[in-house]
Formats: sequence, C-alpha cells, structure tokens
Amino acid sequence: MPATVRALRGATTVVEDTPEHVTPRVQELLTEIMRRNGLQLDDVVSVIFTATTDVVSMFPATAARGIGFGTVPLLCASEIPVPGSMPRCVRVLLHVLTERPRGDLRHVYLHGAEVLRDDLPLGGDEPA
Repeated sequence: MPATVRALRGATTVVEDTPEHVTPRVQELLTEIMRRNGLQLDDVVSVIFTATTDVVSMFPATAARGIGFGTVPLLCASEIPVPGSMPRCVRVLLHVLTERPRGDLRHVYLHGAEVLRDDLPLGGDEPA
C-alpha cells in the first residue's frame, strides 16, 4: 500500500495548569503516539491541539517544539466547553504519512483520558 495521509488521535490530562505539568504530559502523549505507530518526525504532516478552557498556562505546541516538532505545522485551539466534560484535558490530532491501513493505527489516551474514546483501538505497547 502506498503512503497516504492518515489521522491519529490522542488525549491526556494534567493535574495542574502550569507549564511544569502541561509540558511533560504533552510530550509524553506525542512520544507515545509516534512510538506506538512506528513513526518518525518526517512522517508528521501537521498537528492540531485543543485544550479545555481550564488549561491556559501555555500553548501545547510549545511543548511539542521542545521535542523536535519545530518544523511541523502546529495549531492550538480551545475545546468546546461542554458541561460535564473532562477537565484539564489536552487533545491532539496528528496528520501523518503512513503505509499502514486505518485499522492498524494506534490512538493514544493517557492519564484518565482513556474513557473519552472506548470505541477506538488503543493498541498495545508495540507497533503492529
């Protein structure tokens, strides 16, 4: 199968809205998405981050640049403030070039965010 653009989702939560808490959680999330899907930085086309309205201490993209995503187009936005939604949550949507079929992609949800998408294959620790 030739390489095509696919989308990968993920989310994490932060204990506190401070750069010291947000940065490692965002970096961990991106690192896990890349690892579980066998991706290299050159495979990433773009990344969109959203954060709930209670995460305002920094742009998640700043954390991404700290682990080498500086040449990747990055965009941050606010999550819709739906009553009862998960607090202190950062979500991500990566557009990547891959030869893997959509069903083999491993979406990553960490630190309580797993409950957001129990319908998606979360995958194991190793790329398929």
